[in-house]
Amino acid sequence: MKRSGKTDKRNERAGRPRPIAAMLPKVTAKAIGRRGFTQGALLNGWPAIVGADLADVSQPEKLVFPRGERIGGVLHIRVSGGVALELQHLEPLVIERINGHFGYGAVARLRLIHAPVPRAAAPRPSRRPVAAVDPGRKAMLADMLAGVEDEALRAALERLGTAVLSHESDRKDG
Repeated sequence: MKRSGKTDKRNERAGRPRPIAAMLPKVTAKAIGRRGFTQGALLNGWPAIVGADLADVSQPEKLVFPRGERIGGVLHIRVSGGVALELQHLEPLVIERINGHFGYGAVARLRLIHAPVPRAAAPRPSRRPVAAVDPGRKAMLADMLAGVEDEALRAALERLGTAVLSHESDRKDG
């Protein structure tokens, strides 16, 4: 509903679900701004800017501009291992791609920080429901493990055996 050309704020806050992506810029602006990034575009677009291979072993840390300027900044990049030498040789290309991404000369040079690059957590594989194991085969497994004295080892072997047997029964059923 519009009143005199402005959106009614009460109507916007009426409890309607909003996409999280629409709220992220407001929430993250302060944290990103402290690191010199006026937009999250450099952080979010890093793999597209430098390529997936280089993005896996590097991460932009902060962008520092000369006092009172918003051009010709120094981009601090965290780099792992021997990739620093490669990135140093690719510096003109990387700067060109960053500035092309922004549309102006935001970055004049790179400063490389030799430190481990935090990895994004790999998605855990979903667990399949364990198929029922034939009671006769379960008893056979218990007999095989009866001679194992260490309880922790026996329990681990029993879990492994049960998983193998349930996987075999899955193949027989399917």
